[in-house]
Amino acid sequence: MPAQFFLNVFIAILWVFISDEPELQFTTFVFGYIVGIGIVFLMHRLFGERFYLARPWALFKLLLIFIRETFSSSIWVLKHILSPKVTYKPGIFKYETQMRGEWEITAISLLLTLTPGSVVMEVAPEEDYLYIHGMDLEESKEMLLKSLHTFEKAIMEVTR
Repeated sequence: MPAQFFLNVFIAILWVFISDEPELQFTTFVFGYIVGIGIVFLMHRLFGERFYLARPWALFKLLLIFIRETFSSSIWVLKHILSPKVTYKPGIFKYETQMRGEWEITAISLLLTLTPGSVVMEVAPEEDYLYIHGMDLEESKEMLLKSLHTFEKAIMEVTR
């Protein structure tokens, strides 16, 4: 990936020299860098590795997914809190995760805990299972599992 980045910077510098301007301008370099991104993207398979901006893009998508899930679960929790009757039944369930390694398990645990209505209570010692407390397991377990799968997929795009 560093080779792709340096090639992109080299293309941007060439762009600055090729554009016939009386003085150096930062905007010309930025435009050359953007052109270089396109060229390196088209050539990244020649390097035999992933495109170097794929991981930051996956991290940005993970952030957007987290914001969406936080917003939707906040509305769901708010509806339950403001309802006149207490109809929810909290509970704990065991979830087998696909995450491997400390970073991935920590990331999914934190993202799920920061999402309202659910808390990761414990990670099994073999790191295959998460014990999750949900605010209303009868209604929200499917929504919670969907969120977990979405987070897992996005985390794996970032880390692998």
